[in-house]
Amino acid sequence: MPRNQQIVLDNRPQGEAVASNFKLVAVDTPALKDGEVLVRHHFLSLDPYMRGRMNESKSYAASQGLGEVMIGGTVGEVADSKHPKYAVGDKVVGMGGWQEFSVIDGNAVGALRKVDTTHVPLSHYLGAVGMPGVTAWYGLVKIIAPKEGETVVVSAATGAVGSAFAALAKARGCRVVGIAGGPDKCKYAVEELGFDACIDHREHGDLRSMSKALKEACPNGIDGYFENVGGYILDAVLLRSNAFARIAVCGMIAGYDGQPLPLQNPALILINRMKIEGFIVSEHMEVWPEALKELGMLVGTGKLRPRETVAEGIAAAPEAFLGLLKGKNFGKQLVKLI
Repeated sequence: MPRNQQIVLDNRPQGEAVASNFKLVAVDTPALKDGEVLVRHHFLSLDPYMRGRMNESKSYAASQGLGEVMIGGTVGEVADSKHPKYAVGDKVVGMGGWQEFSVIDGNAVGALRKVDTTHVPLSHYLGAVGMPGVTAWYGLVKIIAPKEGETVVVSAATGAVGSAFAALAKARGCRVVGIAGGPDKCKYAVEELGFDACIDHREHGDLRSMSKALKEACPNGIDGYFENVGGYILDAVLLRSNAFARIAVCGMIAGYDGQPLPLQNPALILINRMKIEGFIVSEHMEVWPEALKELGMLVGTGKLRPRETVAEGIAAAPEAFLGLLKGKNFGKQLVKLI
């Protein structure tokens, strides 16, 4: 059996995460038992939620264990199989973690899913046609539930979630406004992703400036907001929201280092009778087939053209992840493992 390189969580961050929180190790891959499948990972997904798992604190999911392989979505192919459902060469997606190989129980519900790469590249099953895409779909369709002509806003607009959100919202006849970091990302958002407008948060780094920019980009106010960031951006959105606006809270990347993110004017929630709902997409597996079907169609027809930033090799994962947390990636952040 092959030697397997892994990244484990060696120690917990004290404030900002650093490369020394992680450790590269190599282990022997165990022999397969009946019903098990050996997967050779081609790509590893890096996502902001992983930062929260590194903390030892109460959250919606268990903390990442010290000395254990970092959690993460993977795509690859079956290298060996002792399960009748999976054959060598099958392309699969799962949660194999930050490692080159994984041994999966083929009978475990949802642990492994075969995918078709005829029209959708394998890596896209970790982004636009994977968990991030379904995240965008759920927040938009089930929480914001926009009507044609409404204005919706998404932060981290050019990432894997934001880019899918734009395509899904445009398909529903919405005015779509993004918030991203830097002129290149904003240009990409408008010219390639189909956003009607994109605000560069680096040029609007405080509440007053961001609120003014949102007023200009959303002349009819904000009806729906998909929240990935928190902090002053959320405060600015609340100031510009219409009555009965809906906010889907997916992430709070501004607070992942442990600092609280207070709201400046929570009374606006009452004044505007707003709906604010947090969600975890893995708790809504019933919508995945419907969401993936629409996302696959958008990619296959060219209406969703996701961009990827790819780091090479498992050893590059920690630095790529830390870069993701600072917005250095352009589109979906992946690690190529083969």
